[in-house]
Amino acid sequence: MYDNGIVIVGGGHGGSQTAASLRAEGYDGRLTLLTAEREVPYQRPPLSKAFLKDPTHELLPLRPQSFYDKHAIDLRLGAEVTAIDAAAGAVALADGASVPFDRLVLATGARPRVPSVPGIDLDGVHTLRSAADATRLRAALHAANDVVVIGGGFIGLEVAATARLLGKIVTVLEAVDCLMGRVVAPEISRHFLALHRGWGTDVRLNTPVGRIVGESGRVVAVEDGEGNRVPADLAVIGIGVVPNVELAAAFGITVDDGVQVNDFMETSDRHVLAIGDCVRFEHWALKRSVRLESVQNAVDQGKTAATTLAGKREPYRAVPWFWSDQGDVKLQMVGLSMDATESVVRGTPDGGSFSVFHYRGDRLVAIDSVNRAADHMLGRRLIAAGISPPAEVVADEAADLRALVKAPAGA
Repeated sequence: MYDNGIVIVGGGHGGSQTAASLRAEGYDGRLTLLTAEREVPYQRPPLSKAFLKDPTHELLPLRPQSFYDKHAIDLRLGAEVTAIDAAAGAVALADGASVPFDRLVLATGARPRVPSVPGIDLDGVHTLRSAADATRLRAALHAANDVVVIGGGFIGLEVAATARLLGKIVTVLEAVDCLMGRVVAPEISRHFLALHRGWGTDVRLNTPVGRIVGESGRVVAVEDGEGNRVPADLAVIGIGVVPNVELAAAFGITVDDGVQVNDFMETSDRHVLAIGDCVRFEHWALKRSVRLESVQNAVDQGKTAATTLAGKREPYRAVPWFWSDQGDVKLQMVGLSMDATESVVRGTPDGGSFSVFHYRGDRLVAIDSVNRAADHMLGRRLIAAGISPPAEVVADEAADLRALVKAPAGA
C-alpha cells in the first residue's frame, strides 16, 4: 500500500495506539514509531501520583518491547525529529539520519507552559510532563520541605495532594478565583478547594506570581504580585500546556493553537495526519473548534487515524472523558460542559460523593463526578446514546437512571 511505509512521530498514548491499531486494521507495510524519549512508551497519568510518591515505583509501559517486536513496529527511542523534508519525503532526525515515509502521523503532544517571570530558570523550579521530568521532581520532592505549586489545575493539584501525603508544607498559588475553573463546574471547584485546605494545603486564589526568588542559583521563595513571599525549596509549575505544532507549521501545515485536522485526523497536507494534544478539530457535538488534552482523546484519535490510513472513512465521534486522582478522591468527567446552560447536582457534596449533570437546553452534554464511578460510567453511555434524562429526574436520588439505558430498542 505504501512503499516507504508509515512514520509516527511521538511515543505517547496516541502514537503507540496508532501503531497498534494499524496492525489490527491489517496494515502490514513498513511502520516506524519515533520518540525523542529514552523509554518504551509508558503510562503518563501515574507520573503526578503513584510514581511521584513512591521512589520504588517504576514506569508502566503501555505495551512491552516484545509487542513492537512481534508486530514488526520499528520503535526507535531517542529519535528526535527536527524537520519534515518535503523534497525527500522523509523526516530528519537530530542525529543527522532521515526516515522516509509515504504517510506521516504527528502525535507530538504538548509541553508545559512556562510563565515569563523572573527566577523561572532557578534550580529547584520544575515542570512535569515526561518520565525524565517526573524522575527529577520525585528526587527533589522527597528531599524538600516547603513546596509551592504554581497553578491550580489538574497537574498542580495532583502534585500538591501527593506532596501533602508525603508530609510536605504545601502552598498552591492560583491566579484566578477558583481551582480547575477551565474544566469543571463551580460546585466541583469549591469542593476541591475545601478538600485541599482540609488536607492542610495553603491554597491562595487570585494570587498571580510576581517572581521566583533565589539564593546562590536556587529557589528559596515564591513572591506573589503584591510582593508577599512564600518559602520554597521546591516550586512546581502547573499552568497548562502549549501544543507542539512547530514541525507542522514549518512544513506549511495549517495550525492555530494546534494542528488543524478534519474528522478523519487529516491535516491540510494529504500525506500528513495528526492526533492527540497537539491537534485542534471541529467537535461533532459542540459544532466549534476545540483542542482536548486527555489520554482518551489521544487514544481514540489514534484509532481514527489508523482506520483512515487503512482506507476506511470513519469520522471521529468518541465521547470525551477525563479523570484526576487527588489524594484519595477521584474526579471523573465525561462530555464537554463549556457551553452548558444549566447544571443539576445528584448526590451529597457534604458526604463527598456527588455528580453535577450539565445541560445545554434539554440536552445532557456532560457530567462531573466525585467518587461516583457508577454515575461516570452511566454518563458515558447516556451521552453516547444521546439520552437526556430530565433535570428533575437526575436530582431525585431515588430515580434509577440505569433503566434509561437498559430499555429495549423502541421502548
